[in-house]
Amino acid sequence: MVGAGPTGTATALKLANSGDDVVVITRRGTGPEHPAITLVAADASDADKLTALTTEAATLINCAMPSYDRWAEETPALSDALITAAERTGAAYLNLSNCYAYGPVDGPLREDLPLRPTTVKGRVRARMFLDGLAAHEAGRLRFAEVRPGDYLGVGAGAMFNFLIGPQVLAGEKVVFPADLDVPHSWTYTGDVASTLVAVARSERSWGRAWHTPQTSDASVREIATRFAEVAGRAVPAIREMTPLELHTAALADPIMAEGLEMQYLYQRPAVVDFAHSADVLGIAATSLEEVLAESVG
Repeated sequence: MVGAGPTGTATALKLANSGDDVVVITRRGTGPEHPAITLVAADASDADKLTALTTEAATLINCAMPSYDRWAEETPALSDALITAAERTGAAYLNLSNCYAYGPVDGPLREDLPLRPTTVKGRVRARMFLDGLAAHEAGRLRFAEVRPGDYLGVGAGAMFNFLIGPQVLAGEKVVFPADLDVPHSWTYTGDVASTLVAVARSERSWGRAWHTPQTSDASVREIATRFAEVAGRAVPAIREMTPLELHTAALADPIMAEGLEMQYLYQRPAVVDFAHSADVLGIAATSLEEVLAESVG
């Protein structure tokens, strides 16, 4: 496994707790502690080193993501190394992605939609999928991809954790760059891990993308209100961030700047349909109350 953020950590622990031996590769050698987990410090974009570390792997799971402002520069080498290592070792390759590659869509997001990205990061995600799928269809490896919605979960680098959760807990106003009242899919990091494990273990999963279960399709206003109720806090004042405020935030923070091109996901309904995954893989979403209670701490 490559990457040990919240989703990578949860996935590694699920695999280890069910009896699998797991090697977690990160640049610093960090990750979850477990008797069945081996932590390795390495650059996963080095195809030779990644190959050497995965010679006995049954499945290579990618949960790594370059810094948000370095996607275009760093992702191609990581993607190429993952494909190369899987081809050389015979391991299956499972990539954790997102829904950016669809581009703006009218109606629910489904796995069978064409990829029509309109952003730099969307094109990066589309290229990762298409390269992996091409290798799969050529018979060089087995490939699949998992696509969540917007993350909920402790420690996730997510808009909820940046601009909603801390403000609600501190009794502050929530100012969010979105249409506050359109439906928006939220995915629990633990359910992402469950989906990755289910896909990795299913012989029916290869050669396509799979959506994760969605904990909620609540609007930003609704999710902030529900979190306040679960946390026992006053329902916060909430308003949409003005274009000037968003521009100012982007000038001060390169990560916020990179989010500008993804604003369409927050200015229109963005609902992820996971009916096919639920039917074939038997996966289900964790309840919103449980997820929000965990986020209270």
